[in-house]
Amino acid sequence: MALERIYLDHNATAPLLPAARAAMVGAFDLPGNASSVHAEGRAARAAVEQARSQVATLLGVRPRDITFTSGGTEAANLVLSPALSDGGKPLTRLLVAAGEHACVLQGHRFQPDAVQIVPLKADGQLDLAALKTLLAQADGERVLLALQAANNETGVIQPVAEAAALVHEAGGLVVCDAVQAAGRIALQGLGADALFISAHKIGGPKGMGALAFANIRLHLTGAALVKGGGQEKGLRAGTENVAGIVGFGVAAGQAVGQGHMVGLEALRDSLEADVARRMPDAIFFGQGATRLPQTSSFSVPGMTAETLLIALDLAGIAVSSGSACSSGKVQPSHVLLAMGVEPDLAKGALRVSLGAENTDRDIEAFCEALDKSVRNIRARSDKSAA
Repeated sequence: MALERIYLDHNATAPLLPAARAAMVGAFDLPGNASSVHAEGRAARAAVEQARSQVATLLGVRPRDITFTSGGTEAANLVLSPALSDGGKPLTRLLVAAGEHACVLQGHRFQPDAVQIVPLKADGQLDLAALKTLLAQADGERVLLALQAANNETGVIQPVAEAAALVHEAGGLVVCDAVQAAGRIALQGLGADALFISAHKIGGPKGMGALAFANIRLHLTGAALVKGGGQEKGLRAGTENVAGIVGFGVAAGQAVGQGHMVGLEALRDSLEADVARRMPDAIFFGQGATRLPQTSSFSVPGMTAETLLIALDLAGIAVSSGSACSSGKVQPSHVLLAMGVEPDLAKGALRVSLGAENTDRDIEAFCEALDKSVRNIRARSDKSAA
């Protein structure tokens, strides 16, 4: 009998929504190219533009200010460029929050000596005082700030509106990675000039994302990564992935209002309480800050993430680690290190991220499997030390 799986890794990828799947199947039957002028092409174009409107509604921008991409990573690489402009002075310096995703830390197009890291506080939020100091030290340069709406590892919600106010006062611009926040918290009123999201985090298909200009004066001239026929107003050439875009649009439509988040904060809090009861030495990251309602990141001292992940996977439970693997070597999470977490503790971080299909029984099963794994590992360690 096959082991029933429990999926607790929605921050990595959310399962494809049935409605998105059905819409994509229908879109596969549209034979036309969305750039063609005949009836078949116009039908494909109409499907693309409907999806554009759905994504725009989720982000609180005009449909014309949405550019479809292959995902959040491409959108970050596209927008984090000195070519981004609102008609004012050119951008000459990039400020990046220390806990940003790798697509922001490594995907920008500024010269290395034009980039500065803005530290995090111990609770995982951006250090606004440090940001203010860096802005004051910019010496007349025009600054672009890259700041997540919510961290992908800890779920900590960042003070985007407060940071944007400081940056705008200094004459700069703000790009917000809203990949983890979309559909989980409201994105209107953040004050960012541009945002980007990814479809597969909200129940849409993998391989689709969007860049949104909230500041209607923004433009990117000559900055396209994919050049060719001029699709997406010249920002992203290539025949549109109509089925992917349609599925993205449906998922965005269902994410508006965050109705699917109802009850998940209580479920997460129940998980953390049960873990703390079973393992009193467990340390939860970002608890002192406002977090996404369905994300928990924690470590059990003495435990390595890879060992626990394997044990939980064998027990039929999928979660993630706060560590990144490179060439077989597990590195401590850069996010946790930026929060001042000790490297050994950071290497043991687990991330649990919930979705609408998760239940109390899933949480109970996870906590029991984790408890058993920790006890077994500690027993083996005690035996070998004896």
